[in-house]
Amino acid sequence: MAVYTFKYGDGTVDFEYPQEDVIKVLEPSKIDLPKLSEEEIIRKAIENPIGCPKLEEIVKPGQTVCIVVPDVTRLWARPAVICHILVEKLNKIGVKDEDMLFIAAVGTHRLQEEADFKALIGEDLYKRIKIENHLCDGEVVQTGVSSRGNVMQVNAHAMKYDHRILVGGVVFHFLAGFGGGRKTVLPGISSRSTIEYNHKMYFKPGPAGSGAVETCANGIADDRNPIHADMVEAAKFAKISFIVNSVVDSTQKIAQCFAGDVIKAHEAAAALVKKIDGVKIDKQADLVIASGCGYPKDISFYQGVKPIFNAVGAVKPKEGVLILVSECREKFGNPDTEKFAYEFDNMVDREVYLRDNYGIGRFVGFRLFEVATQLHLILVSSMKPENFAKTDILTAPTVNDAIALAKKITGKDKMSAYIMPYAANTMASMEL
Repeated sequence: MAVYTFKYGDGTVDFEYPQEDVIKVLEPSKIDLPKLSEEEIIRKAIENPIGCPKLEEIVKPGQTVCIVVPDVTRLWARPAVICHILVEKLNKIGVKDEDMLFIAAVGTHRLQEEADFKALIGEDLYKRIKIENHLCDGEVVQTGVSSRGNVMQVNAHAMKYDHRILVGGVVFHFLAGFGGGRKTVLPGISSRSTIEYNHKMYFKPGPAGSGAVETCANGIADDRNPIHADMVEAAKFAKISFIVNSVVDSTQKIAQCFAGDVIKAHEAAAALVKKIDGVKIDKQADLVIASGCGYPKDISFYQGVKPIFNAVGAVKPKEGVLILVSECREKFGNPDTEKFAYEFDNMVDREVYLRDNYGIGRFVGFRLFEVATQLHLILVSSMKPENFAKTDILTAPTVNDAIALAKKITGKDKMSAYIMPYAANTMASMEL
């Protein structure tokens, strides 16, 4: 038996699995990158922007700058380190602290509290520079209408500043193809109606049961993905001056940083993510055991089970089992996701309701419960079986208990398996 250790909340969990039955441990690829400190990587990126002039050629002394940062669920992107260096650069250019504003791009997520803000930008910047939450139901302004008919409404305070700079990180994303970049505008600082219009593009036109647009998926960030393409238009309408996006390694340290144009710098970051975290497999397994990668990534069901979308491609459809290990300390983490667990007992009714009453929390619930109908899904977390009584999600208190349950479900004592200790980032696919 081999012993494996997964991050879980603030700690770790261990489990055993027969080594001879493990096809492979799916880990990020080893890429030769400059051996620099995080600070050196960030400074190098800012001084060598992609697709646009240097920051001092864009921002002039005395101008105002709004810096848009992610919420606390993206602490892994190391925004505090980036922001410290970015503000230092802006100060040297001649932008005063009082002429800057930080906005937390919470989209429709919960608002950030004092401790969250301090973690996001650092205590020193928290004391020096104004910071506020984006309110998706608050004061917004229209910046344009997308080619798909989405009325683009973004944070009114952000648009009052001379420049908008986006800070974040890039990973695979189950709807937009990749996180970061343009996604910091939509959904980050967009109105609820703009966000919902965008995310509803997941469904094909027609009544419930018409199905999904299959290209709204991990790793697809081009015109085939209408959600991504709509986000690109949102970023252009918002007149983003500059971005600084990180790509982190398996230790949650910045491996590379990309700065410059909101589209071109993001594309470069996404290309690296695909090289590092896209893992090609030759066959699908009976069982995949995947990690939510610990706090803050596994903070809630809403956030912490998204690694499912990175792991699902490695599991045999219908007959296979996917075990996800994710603490979910904030339980569902979204009232609409919780609603979709408790108030519906089948996917058709969920889809009918969702099409007429769209909400991103409801959609996340829908999509996750949908996966549980396509294979056997077992969640190892702090949540209870009764939380999922009306869904196809199964629960187990430990990983070893989940493995025993998988054997019982399938009737197989020996199951071929992939182990995914970095499933929050690493995507397995036969198509790469």
